[in-house]
Amino acid sequence: MLHPSANPLTTFAPARRIGSGHGHHFFGYYNKTPWDRSGRYLLAQQVPMMNADLTPDLSAEIGYFDLHDGERFRTLGRTTAWNWQMGSQLQWLDGLHGRKLIFNVRTTDESAIYPCLGSVICDAETGEQRHLPLPVYVVAPNSAYALTVDYRRLHVTHPTIGYGDAREPAPLPLAPGDDGIRRIDISSGESDLVVSYRALREIDPRPSMDRAIHWVSHIEVNPSSTRVVFLHRWTERIEDETCFLHRLITMKPDGTQLRILEDSDHPLPQLADRFDPAAVGTYDYEKSEYQISHPLWRDDDHVIVWSPHSGRIRYHLYRDADVAAVEVIGDGTLVENGHMSFSPVEPRWLLSDTYPDPTTHERILFVFDVATGRRHDFGSYYADPRLRKENRCDLHPRWSRDGREACIDSVHESERQMYVVDVSSLTGARRPAATAFTHLA
Repeated sequence: MLHPSANPLTTFAPARRIGSGHGHHFFGYYNKTPWDRSGRYLLAQQVPMMNADLTPDLSAEIGYFDLHDGERFRTLGRTTAWNWQMGSQLQWLDGLHGRKLIFNVRTTDESAIYPCLGSVICDAETGEQRHLPLPVYVVAPNSAYALTVDYRRLHVTHPTIGYGDAREPAPLPLAPGDDGIRRIDISSGESDLVVSYRALREIDPRPSMDRAIHWVSHIEVNPSSTRVVFLHRWTERIEDETCFLHRLITMKPDGTQLRILEDSDHPLPQLADRFDPAAVGTYDYEKSEYQISHPLWRDDDHVIVWSPHSGRIRYHLYRDADVAAVEVIGDGTLVENGHMSFSPVEPRWLLSDTYPDPTTHERILFVFDVATGRRHDFGSYYADPRLRKENRCDLHPRWSRDGREACIDSVHESERQMYVVDVSSLTGARRPAATAFTHLA
């Protein structure tokens, strides 16, 4: 059921399923496009089941759909380093020559910084592969570097976006000085620690940090690859996500010039109460009044995010260079958390979604018109309520590069598949001329 104040305009468009072969398919997160520069190839992970409890030996095929050849799926590799929310961090490397992509894998290297985890750069034309000694979280748009964290720490603190380990997990230090966000040189594979968990805890410290475990998620790089945004999170009770505390922080890629844009530190009386994990619903965390989530750069200077600013949780646009310059987006209309991103062609259009309605279990795909303040709903998709937090399927809408289409993951047909929705009736984005595959770095 839609919020009564949302006042959306219904412009539903058919969702076209991609591919018709065997298996289930998904891309993962909302923060990058699965389309290559030509618009012909659509990245995807192929798995044999719609949902399953993830184990370190569960394999996914890595490849793409050829949209000009019957939407055939071409397999380029396999990985066991993935999860249902973010996949294997599969993404195109637009700054490199040709048509190259990267994804995370497990390795046999016990001596690696993050043992037995790495990544693979694959040439989609030749199949040639090159291995990096660390997994990636996000790659800069210029493809010169990537940023990463320890996925094993994420598996403990936020299992939906971590990678499990078959070995007995060692106790994690709360805020170590030798781990945090690492930068990886894409060319050489060399890496360095740019900001540690200890350093984050010591920046404007709060009493709630003292006994808490710390981690980082939602790392994003701005279009010119010069600034980074991320979420610093901490908690004393990892089992209850409503006890998570958050800060929205930006920095240069080398870890300098850190700026705290938002801090949701608040009293947690529930820490003193008895805790029943079964009492926490799948989406309770996403609807917390103190949540900071899903940050993404609109341009080099502005970050869109769902956050509590000045006592009200809404879609907010932060100006990186001026922490006091915060703009509300869609006040009274965008009233619930979603996975948002601005059109790559025209920032007037904001693509996003909703979490399932608690009664109908429907999720809404919509485009918000920043110029008029109107929300245009393009589809409603059922999500099986039996799917749990770790294996649920959010829409995670992603723009096509020309701003004419949106790609989603969905289970509304009792399969986990990828769908494309034509939104050009609203956005009117023009299809650009084909892009030559040249070196862009």
